[in-house]
Amino acid sequence: MGVSTEGRMTEFDEAIAVRRSSDGQGDGQGDGKIGYQVRFDERFAIVAQGGTVPAAMNGGVMIAMVLRAVLDASPHPHPVATSAHFLRVPRLEPAEVEVTWLKQGRTAATARAALVQDGQVVLDTTVTTGNVPEGPQANGELTWTGEPPELPPIEECVNLGPWPGTVGADGTAGYAAHVDLRLDPSTTGWRRGDPAGVPEMRGYFGLREERDPDAYLLALAVDSLPPVVFGLGAAGWAPTVELTWYMRAVPVAGPLQVAARCRHVGGGWFDEEAEVWDAAGQLVAQSRQLARVGRSTRRREPHQPA
Repeated sequence: MGVSTEGRMTEFDEAIAVRRSSDGQGDGQGDGKIGYQVRFDERFAIVAQGGTVPAAMNGGVMIAMVLRAVLDASPHPHPVATSAHFLRVPRLEPAEVEVTWLKQGRTAATARAALVQDGQVVLDTTVTTGNVPEGPQANGELTWTGEPPELPPIEECVNLGPWPGTVGADGTAGYAAHVDLRLDPSTTGWRRGDPAGVPEMRGYFGLREERDPDAYLLALAVDSLPPVVFGLGAAGWAPTVELTWYMRAVPVAGPLQVAARCRHVGGGWFDEEAEVWDAAGQLVAQSRQLARVGRSTRRREPHQPA
């Protein structure tokens, strides 16, 4: 897991790598924090460095980085519930993840994890770890799942490809060059100035580099599609303020299917609910986030001033 078919570490796993720097003992007083050194990787910046717009790190990569640190010391293998608050836009420089375990039980463990740069928290998370199913559940457990999204065959979907700002002045390619995103054509009218009028997005998601999906890739997948408000004509950067996601099962190999929708837009805020299904038809992740409709992208009525 985390290794390409050629046997080398994938670029995604390099981007979310962590190195333990302290064990929580400190000066002997034992503050309980375990420290990990990390670095924000320009290859997964939404907008590459060197342009007029400041480079911003993909939020899913930031969450995956934190999860790598949390799972390093967790008594359980899977991040069953993660709640993340995005407080600041980090620079593409070294940082640290500080993990404090609040509880470690037999079936679940909960940690507070802060992604810190220059003494300021840029991402504050709470993560509960536990176990999720690997394959069909048995042992007489109660199970029920809603219907998966209806998507056209992947070859009929729109390959979003690299977007403006993906490649920096020095040739470094950002996030869009490393993910393979194929959108349901019915949700892509905004690309030609004809939005559907419904805040929904659907499509297939994976990495361009060969790598099987796991918990870290699910953290990326739940926030992988263009913001649902694109379907209302508000195309532009829509920063996430808070995101909570649940891991429901271990995904099988193959492309993931992601479906996202919104229930309310107003006051410059919108919500987004997403489901992620694997190639075997399992519901493997769910998420809900609150985000801002960027001021420069809010759709104006004809009578409104610019």
